[in-house]
Amino acid sequence: MPHFSAPDATKLAYHVFGEGTPVICLPGGPMQASVYLGDLGGLSAHRQLVMPDLRGTGQSQTPEDASSYRCDRLVDDVEALREHLGLERVDLLAHSGGTNLAALYAARHPERVGRLALITPSVMAVGLAITGELRRETARLRRDEPWFPAAFAALEAITAGRATDDSWEAIAPFLYGRWDERARAHHAAEDGQRNNEAAAAYGTEGAFDPDATRAALAQLGAPVLLLAGEADLNSPPRAMTEFAELFPNATLVVQPGAGHFPWLDDAERFVATTAAFLG
Repeated sequence: MPHFSAPDATKLAYHVFGEGTPVICLPGGPMQASVYLGDLGGLSAHRQLVMPDLRGTGQSQTPEDASSYRCDRLVDDVEALREHLGLERVDLLAHSGGTNLAALYAARHPERVGRLALITPSVMAVGLAITGELRRETARLRRDEPWFPAAFAALEAITAGRATDDSWEAIAPFLYGRWDERARAHHAAEDGQRNNEAAAAYGTEGAFDPDATRAALAQLGAPVLLLAGEADLNSPPRAMTEFAELFPNATLVVQPGAGHFPWLDDAERFVATTAAFLG
């Protein structure tokens, strides 16, 4: 398993799939081991995928300073990986919570970014609001599913501020285009892959400065892809349209029938879209 050293000497692991020009793939969670990404539905047939386990996750070392889990501080780890790989510029692909890290990296090191692919992105780093009504509207696309009544009731509890642990578990089917055996196994594995202490620190005070990040991204010259799932409650397409407008050179693609993990819902379509963008 290859490793590299972070600026604070924390030993960080990464996984490599495929051959060719590398693309660094930042996992979400936040702070979930990269194993859940697999090889992104076969994208490794088109590009070499370099998937770091962020500090304290997967096979990476746990840092001495727990405050180093904060998203803005992880930018230095991504830069250390770029230097370790010997790349002058790097293509970045990030999923979900990892897109906050990718946005902060692009804002701080715009000259190092070749292409930026944001997959079902989080909006914390750029300060966009996603209303409960928009999430409910998106959820209603699944109203013919047998699990919909219980899941929608749980979603209403969450958006009303009455969430329980059971509520969050009950909405899991909304995260997948098909709530089948594969999706259930993928979801069940999450708890063992996430560092909860790290996740709690990821977005703490000081991690994000949305105004500054938005101003920096407005000057980003790199091509940007935002890929949204048609039925994704986390990143509804209408909100992703607003996100795309923050960049001067962005393309929004909405994958039909997809939830939060589009490479699981339709690998062929996902790979076609991302491979064409990355080149």
